[in-house]
Parts: sequence; structure tokens; C-alpha cells
Amino acid sequence: MRNLLILVVIAGVMIAPGAVFGQTATQSAKAPVAATPLVFDVASVRPSPPPDMMKMMMDLQAGKKPETTNIDGTRVAFGYTSLKELIAYAYKLRVYEINGPDWMVTDRFDVAARMPDGASKDDVPEMLRALLEERFKLADHRELQDQPVLGLVVAKGGPKLKDGAAATADELDMDAPLKPGESKRDTPDGPMRLTKNPDGSTTYNMGARGAFTLKFDGETRSMHMQATSITMKGFAMMMTTLGVGEGRQIVDMTGLTGRYQAGVDISLMDLVGSLHEQGIDIPTGPGGPPGGGASDPEGGATVSAAMEKLGLKLEKSRAKVDRLVIDHVEKMPTAD
Repeated sequence: MRNLLILVVIAGVMIAPGAVFGQTATQSAKAPVAATPLVFDVASVRPSPPPDMMKMMMDLQAGKKPETTNIDGTRVAFGYTSLKELIAYAYKLRVYEINGPDWMVTDRFDVAARMPDGASKDDVPEMLRALLEERFKLADHRELQDQPVLGLVVAKGGPKLKDGAAATADELDMDAPLKPGESKRDTPDGPMRLTKNPDGSTTYNMGARGAFTLKFDGETRSMHMQATSITMKGFAMMMTTLGVGEGRQIVDMTGLTGRYQAGVDISLMDLVGSLHEQGIDIPTGPGGPPGGGASDPEGGATVSAAMEKLGLKLEKSRAKVDRLVIDHVEKMPTAD
């Protein structure tokens, strides 16, 4: 039961930051609203109550993944979402690209809002940004900072990667009409297309950076990533998204320029340990996280083993990276 609980929470943490922007294959585009600035008609922001873990476990067993964001017509809802995740959605960033108080990760909120007539899903980030500025008095600026990162480098003995398939024109065309089951995500590195597969896995097509498939395995208590054609830049981005390395950004320093095959299995123990080190609150029951919560900066034993299998490794480094710096933010939102 405890392992299933951990799996449910990790699934929620992994999916929540992955805000999907743009139209899905079943949605029709709407004309944007001309008003400036664009704001929600009405909006409510409340601290989240504790999640119903039993319901989450039942949903997962039924094949339903946790969803924290729901946009249906003019109604917008974020449930049990950290302020850092809300800011990431509003600015179309990843959570690790935001520097702010630690409580922004652990304090969670429910947001319910209604868009004005004529607004579309594409307008939600702008309206959410205005809401955060109004209710949380959010003030920020962009800055290029020298930050601790993890460098993805070639291990002693050389890479053990197999060549991947060449990219097809269909994989590279991020503007092609979406197929059934596909959705589109805007990321700081460009668009990404997501496909939910019948076996419960999700395929992430990053265009020129390659593609990979993620699947949570309840029996082995691990997350499996499989790529048949991925660049090292795409691989580093994928590993960062998984939360490996205590929240440090993973930067490609391999010098490898091709597309490769890569398979990675990471235990829930290492994922939970890494997320706890980042301050992400995951209820794991008595005794704390598996392994006592300790997680080495390189991501844990299964991460190290996976890297060794590929002839790669992660090592501490520093790099100049772009960050959104939070200058001011209130811990509690103002009244509606």
C-alpha cells in the first residue's frame, strides 16, 4: 500500500509541472480576446486541503493518472498545485527555472476561475500571471545566473550508446495537425507533442531533440524511460524533468552530436529521495522517505547504474543559466 501511495504522489508531481498549452486534437481554436491586459472574469484562490490519497490510489489502479489542471470551455481549475508550479504555468517555464522562497514548493493552492467570452486555452498563462500579481503581489525579474548544475558527461571508457533512428519529417513537424490522443506543450526550448498510449505510458516528441516514452511501473516500483532516437540535449532535459539530482538542472556536456537509443529505469526510492531533497512534500508514511531521505547529488544508485550502462555519468558543475527570480510574493493570497 505504501509503495502504491508513493507511486501516486510521484505521478502527480511529475505530471503537475507539465502544463499543456495550445489546442488538443479534439479542441477547436477560438479567436483571442483583444482586451489588454487579459484577466479572468472571476477567480477564487484557496489553500488546498489534504488530498484524498485513497481516491488517488483507486484512480491509478483504474488507469487514471492524477491531473492537477483542468480547462473545460471557459472554466479553469488548478487543484493541489504549488505556487511554484502555478508560476511555471503562467510563465511557460519549468519549476527549476524559478528562484524563490522554499515554501513556494510545499504550500499548495486550489484555483477556480472563469475566462471571458472569446478567450482560449492559449490565453490562460497570461490571465494566471495577472491573477498571481494581483492576489499574491508577485514581482519578479529575469536574470542570467551562475548556478550549480549537474553536467552530463561521457564516463571513463567512452559512451556505450547505440545509434538511434534518423528523425522523420513527421517527427520534426511541430506544426502538423494533432492526431487523436495528442496534445501540444510549449516549453522554453520549443514545442513538444505528447501522446497518451494504451498501455498507460506517455510519449514525448521534442522534435529536433528526439523523443522518449515514460511509464510508471507499480510492480517494480520504478519509472522506465525508453528512447529510440534522442539527442544528448534532449536526454539531459528529460532527466531534469524527472527531478533527478536534487532539483539541479542537468546540462549536456558530452560533446556527442548524434541521435541515440537509451533506456533508463529509476527506482521510486531514488525519485522520492531526490524530491524530498528539493523540499517537495511527499507523504510516505512512518519513517520518512525510503532510504531515510538521503539522495546523493548524482541522483541515487539506480540513476548511477543507468548512466554507467550507457557509458555516461552525472557530475557536479556550474553553468550560466536563465532564471526567473522572485523579488516579492505573499504567502497567502488576498481575498477574492
